[in-house]
Amino acid sequence: MAPKLTTVEHLKYSKRVVLKSIVGRDDGGVGLAGERVVVGGWVKSCTDKAEPVVAVADVTYPEVLMSRIPILGSIARILGGRKSVPVVKAEGGQSRTVSFVAWLRINDGSCVASLQVVAESSLYPLEQITHVGTSVLVEGVIVKIPAPKKHSIELKAEKILHVGSMNIETYPLRKSRLSLDTVRSYPHLRPRASMGASVARIRNSLFNATHLFFQSNGFLHVHMPIITTMSSRADAKMFQVSTLLNKLVDIEKTDEKNDKEDINIEVVKDAIKEKSARIEELKRTDSNKEALIGALQDLQKAHELALQLEEKQQSKALSVMDKILDFSKDFFLRRAYLSTSPELHLESYACALSSVYTFGPTFEADKDVKAAKNLAERWTIDVALAFAELEDAMNCAEDCLKFLCHKFLESCPDDLILMSKRVDNNCTDRLKSVCSRPFPRITYTEALDFLKKADDGKFDAQAEWGISLSREHESYLADVFFKQPVIIYEYPKEIKPFYVREADNEKTVSAFDIIAPKVGVLVQGSQKEERLKKITTRLEETGLSMEQYEWYLDIRRHGTVKHSGFSLAFENLVMFVTGIDNVKDVIPFPRTRGSAGV
Repeated sequence: MAPKLTTVEHLKYSKRVVLKSIVGRDDGGVGLAGERVVVGGWVKSCTDKAEPVVAVADVTYPEVLMSRIPILGSIARILGGRKSVPVVKAEGGQSRTVSFVAWLRINDGSCVASLQVVAESSLYPLEQITHVGTSVLVEGVIVKIPAPKKHSIELKAEKILHVGSMNIETYPLRKSRLSLDTVRSYPHLRPRASMGASVARIRNSLFNATHLFFQSNGFLHVHMPIITTMSSRADAKMFQVSTLLNKLVDIEKTDEKNDKEDINIEVVKDAIKEKSARIEELKRTDSNKEALIGALQDLQKAHELALQLEEKQQSKALSVMDKILDFSKDFFLRRAYLSTSPELHLESYACALSSVYTFGPTFEADKDVKAAKNLAERWTIDVALAFAELEDAMNCAEDCLKFLCHKFLESCPDDLILMSKRVDNNCTDRLKSVCSRPFPRITYTEALDFLKKADDGKFDAQAEWGISLSREHESYLADVFFKQPVIIYEYPKEIKPFYVREADNEKTVSAFDIIAPKVGVLVQGSQKEERLKKITTRLEETGLSMEQYEWYLDIRRHGTVKHSGFSLAFENLVMFVTGIDNVKDVIPFPRTRGSAGV
């Protein structure tokens, strides 16, 4: 019976069928048996063996070898040898053809599971399609496996439509299972590895869930600038954006031309060494005084020339810096930076559109970005709500986290199983706990009390009023004491930004953090200072330029309103739901100090 036409929906912009629509079904694809489909993917593993097909004439000994060792057949074809199908002699003198069959496990990244493809050597030289990392596009029929074990179906290949070969000597991901440390060295190939692909799908799921949550709750998504001329924190380490260094190329070219015409200082230094050696020689040989005096005078002149050249070089360097660092002639006519946070700009939209959020990259030139949980470039979800106070922002942040964890459990069950097996066998229970229990809420003062009671020499830093909680403090509260995310609020004024609303006691501010197991700070939020006099005073106290923040103060001058917001660290969220410890393993192309090569 001829195979029936496919009822599997293929991609709108490609004639192939995604593997998830086959192997991701509840029945494992059994209900699609008999369907003809085109699938594509990359080979994850392979096995092959020889199978007899049909009787033919006698064969030669070389053909027997070619039938048993496929690569010999390929070599023979390249050298112009026989192109006939390999055959071997059966019992009684009868001969039969031998077809080699390969079982390829291919994956297209749409799901964790792979599809087994059965391909005969008559379709394509097997030695060209069986290496891990090879890409294939195959047309065939889905069939049930007679004695299923791990999988219930396979694809019986009828046509090999495309093969993307690979270099088996240089391909770094030949092994079927690789450690995160190994794969981290090849970020451009990391999505080919099971864990890299899984993290990409998880990020996609959380990204979609983020938009679903906010769009369903009346928020508008807005885009905020990446280039800014100001910072939300006085201590922020920012990357500068400038075109002034482009002038350095022209200056260097001019200097190279002038250097060829001028005396080189290195030549003078070499001459000084030679003259010094000559003087020592004259002293040892008791030469006449006139020769020695002449040599000493030459040496003195050489030293004076070297000093002049060094002063000239220093002057030239200062001149170059003066030419370069005139920011009034820069692209933006002032200093500009990559944004460390979009929250100040986001406030302006909240105070017009009421409830807004943005999702984008932020940048920080922290000298400690080599740490396992730090990046120079990372993504954040930033939220701003008008007519909202601190508690409203805390409620929104908690609901958002619960929703994201619930959607992840719902949409990525296979990826969660993979993470449980490979990384953290507690990640499923941790996520279910987040979804089912309210987050404890404690003040900063109460957090210090918990830490002091537990201390007894346990922490490197003492828990005293006014300190920023250290990573070990956060870990104790979230991982040990509460064993779930905890909200800490009412922080000392000195350790929070200038725009956070000051309490009546003038000591604390309306700020909160959500501390989560394994990752520490997951969310930072606050009620913003809407009172013009208060925020002006805070700006003066922090030493920030009032002129730069005039536009920000306008929000308070014209129709001010109580408003709140928060920022969710997206990479920390991915680490939290997966259990992965190193932030470099949860972002496609990590940017850290000394590392931005790919």
